[in-house]
Amino acid sequence: MSSRAQSLDPIVRDRLVCPQDHGPLLDAGDELYNPRLRVAYRIDADGIPVMLATEARAVDDEEHQRLTSA
Repeated sequence: MSSRAQSLDPIVRDRLVCPQDHGPLLDAGDELYNPRLRVAYRIDADGIPVMLATEARAVDDEEHQRLTSA
């Protein structure tokens, strides 16, 4: 089974950027991750990315290392 990030339409996925710094995002399972700001944006159960800065989740050092060491 693929993750929600992998299930996004490739055209949509290519156009998604961080709403805070307008940079690219990494696929992180059921989230999209901005390693520069260390925030993750969830993808809801319907497969819709929640790209609101106020909804972003902070990522700690350990998780950041795990997400960027791929």
